Amino acid sequence: MHHVSTTVTTLFAFLLVAMILSLALEEKIHAKKSVIVGWFAAITLFLAAAFGLVHPETVTILGHPVTLPVYIPGIDWEVIAIILGSSLFVDVTSKCGLFTWIAIKLTKASRGDPLKLLVFYGIMTVVFSAVLNNVTAMIIVGTLSGVSLAKLRLTNKLLGFLLIEGFLTNVGGLLTLISSVPNIIIGNAAGITFVTFFIKASPYVAVATAVTIFMGARLFRIEALKGDAAKAEAASLVAGFDENDGIESAGFFRFGTAMTGLFIIAMASVSITPYVKELGMGYVALAFAAIMLTRYKATADRFYQAIDWDLLAFFGCLFIVINMMEHALVLELIGEGLKPIIGLGETVGAGVLLVASAVASSVTDNIPLAAMLAKILGGLELASDSPFWWAVIFGANLGGNITPIGSASTLVAVTIIHKNKLPMTFASFVKVAIPFAALQLALAAGYVLVVLG
Repeated sequence: MHHVSTTVTTLFAFLLVAMILSLALEEKIHAKKSVIVGWFAAITLFLAAAFGLVHPETVTILGHPVTLPVYIPGIDWEVIAIILGSSLFVDVTSKCGLFTWIAIKLTKASRGDPLKLLVFYGIMTVVFSAVLNNVTAMIIVGTLSGVSLAKLRLTNKLLGFLLIEGFLTNVGGLLTLISSVPNIIIGNAAGITFVTFFIKASPYVAVATAVTIFMGARLFRIEALKGDAAKAEAASLVAGFDENDGIESAGFFRFGTAMTGLFIIAMASVSITPYVKELGMGYVALAFAAIMLTRYKATADRFYQAIDWDLLAFFGCLFIVINMMEHALVLELIGEGLKPIIGLGETVGAGVLLVASAVASSVTDNIPLAAMLAKILGGLELASDSPFWWAVIFGANLGGNITPIGSASTLVAVTIIHKNKLPMTFASFVKVAIPFAALQLALAAGYVLVVLG
């Protein structure tokens, strides 16, 4: 370890705060996340070199010494591989029509009953958020909600459906280790396996989903159909849906369905699969992406063009900034500030950390928060089952339900709301969201402290 002056630590802390504020004002300054964090990565790297905080590292690969630039070891390549591989796999798999087929099947199963449709779509949102990602789930379910309710002549219920689905994307994001980026970052740092994550998170997700749907149905007056005539009319309208419209090939549909099941199984069993456990979940995600791309081997480049390179560049630069903050002892400084909270014990302390994480996530990106807290908590050598890890996971995910900028999926929900010309301002969203978020956070705090504590 090297000596770092208080002045240098303060300077880097100022840069960290400036980066977080810039991310919070992303829309105002009209800049992409990758550009914002890229600038801060370049500045912090230069300053770290100028102050002698970092030096090139030499590692031995297959018996040969290799000198790496200082920023290469700072990037968590496992996280990058998981996001890249999973995104490609989901993008290609969606072309087989599986996800649309499921959505339309559920619509027909509801027979046009608004309350049943809300329950089915709510559960589908949670499941899609868990196995796809929050944004993809919101786009699929939100778009179909608009189409379905228009055909059922229930467009007056669309606002309620979209808001409830938006809230549930962040609840569903808690279900598996790969459901959201904070899960991946915190899970990797804590050493939580896919299966352990699912077992511990699923009871909360089930309860929170039921409570959110019930609360939303009451608030937006989404009720079951009454009378045989109304039920018969709704059923006839739903009968016009064709779940096979989005299927371009029956063979590819079956292949995509089978591969989706195998993908989930493979990700769940990484920690116990011989040879694969040494390679990690990033390898599994990339391998399945490569398998699915063989279906479009002659036109695979179009899927590369659709990759969210802004997100990947953002991650790479973010890890560099966090690494430089570690060298400048900023994380150690924040860790000292967290010690009073940690000192409150795994009961009160975890609850305070959960609420603090949620509030922070509601006004800025939850990814830098997760990356920073993962580093700090990792330095405390906490056990993988410590409630402090789960406090950050629950807080970082559920905080996205407090404001429309708290998560990408709620932002997509608001975008779809505006696209359908429904009234929704920032203030009106917060007014509706606060009761849902407060109840979800209260349930999460109780769950973390009583069940996981």
